[in-house]
Amino acid sequence: MDAVQWPELSLDAWLPTYATLHRWTQIVGKTRLALSPFQNHWWHCALYVSASGLTTSPMPFGGGNVEMEFDFLNDVLVARTSDGRTGSLRLESKSVADFYDEYRAMLRALDMDVWFHPAPNEVADATPFAEDRRHASYDGGAVRRWWQALGGVDQALKQFRGEFVGKCSPSHFWWGAFDLACTRFSGRRAPPHPGGIPNCPNYVMREAYSHECISAGWWPGMPESPVAEAAFYAYAYPEPDGCNKARIRPLAASYHTGMREWILPYEAVRTSQDPRGMIMEFLESTYEAGATLGHWDIEALRSSRSGARV
Repeated sequence: MDAVQWPELSLDAWLPTYATLHRWTQIVGKTRLALSPFQNHWWHCALYVSASGLTTSPMPFGGGNVEMEFDFLNDVLVARTSDGRTGSLRLESKSVADFYDEYRAMLRALDMDVWFHPAPNEVADATPFAEDRRHASYDGGAVRRWWQALGGVDQALKQFRGEFVGKCSPSHFWWGAFDLACTRFSGRRAPPHPGGIPNCPNYVMREAYSHECISAGWWPGMPESPVAEAAFYAYAYPEPDGCNKARIRPLAASYHTGMREWILPYEAVRTSQDPRGMIMEFLESTYEAGATLGHWDIEALRSSRSGARV
């Protein structure tokens, strides 16, 4: 049985907090984008699940390192430098504009002069952070339930990642789309991505998808989206013919023609007898389907220790 406790996570129950937190994570994520050395497919700008929230991991600054962490257990954002200085600000109901002002003040107190584009990406409403007083909600209990689910997904994605010896991303949190994902690569180049993501330059997507990949992850949903509630997803880029007809598991999963992705509802996982088993079945079957249809060398990319325990 799965040891992770999977909380109920209705989108309507925490949507105002979700929208506010999404923009807060973008502010911190853009700091990592500004400070960290470039990595292929923009891996240098993602955040990571930590024991108490989300972290940037150490970023180079001033001859040392600085790390930012959303501590959702204590409702605080903490900054730590390798020379022993710290800064913090409370996570509570406040506007994005107020959060941004406090964040900038914290950076100044740490002698950090960091420039980044001061507006959100990958959302339709790209009101600059300094002007956004519409999004101003924070429900700590709702955030902790989301983060608890995120932690369970992170465990599953890390297990899945360990069964692949080819090029593969970490399990990382994308603050643009507010999702946690892990992406496998065939090693071959891909055709240029068409772009078209709201408030996101096309060159970003072209770099992200410069090589053939199969990506899987989880997001908490989005209002007015074809998949409005929390769900696991998987897709191949470029998408080979036949994905819409491929047999995948478990039975609760299906191909969504509008999204052009395989979808497994979070609620089906949460209420199952074996959530982790259901997640792994989805991850493995969608990868096998995409890799087979895409003519990947599946055996060469499979870990020789797949499923092994020490």
